[in-house]
Amino acid sequence: MPSIKDILIEMKNMSELMVDLAYSAVLFNSKDASHEVLKLENRINSLNYEIKTQSLLAARSKEDAEELTALLEIAEATESIANAAKDLADLVIKGFKPHPIFKRVMEESDEMIASVTVKEDSELCNKSLGDLLLDTRTGMRVIAIRRYDTWIYGPNKHTVILEDDVLLAKGTETGSDILVQIADGEMSFDDLSDISLDDDDD
Repeated sequence: MPSIKDILIEMKNMSELMVDLAYSAVLFNSKDASHEVLKLENRINSLNYEIKTQSLLAARSKEDAEELTALLEIAEATESIANAAKDLADLVIKGFKPHPIFKRVMEESDEMIASVTVKEDSELCNKSLGDLLLDTRTGMRVIAIRRYDTWIYGPNKHTVILEDDVLLAKGTETGSDILVQIADGEMSFDDLSDISLDDDDD
């Protein structure tokens, strides 16, 4: 059985992913991403129930109860974040079309979300995220991968990118442009020496 600490860590990571996926769903009008948000929201609800159960079992004194109450409030707040992400996803499922200003807001935010498809001649093909170091080299962090009809959430350094994978990545506008070109096979990592990833700050 996972500890309360482990449950909170999973809830935190999952709620962060849900927010990114929900914004991606609205930005790219993706019902698939929206449905995945709903699945994750159900998991968050289950985790919150589990942390309440464990807290009741662990409390043996008033002091224990007071300490666990703070953790329960964090869990409730995390579930509220997940519920808000679900509300965004519901808009897409109901056929909501985002106003053009939404895309402008997303593009002008500190971090933007990009969706790129990996082509056969891309240097990304058949390499792990650990080998590619995309976060360091492009400023983009892959938050999810769509592979045919399945999703890989929170991919780690061991996750291998394949041809036709759709990457959802979060980072800067410059990094997004670079990742698109690398995924298309139009740019190699050797070309990055001539590009400053700090261009967005100019």
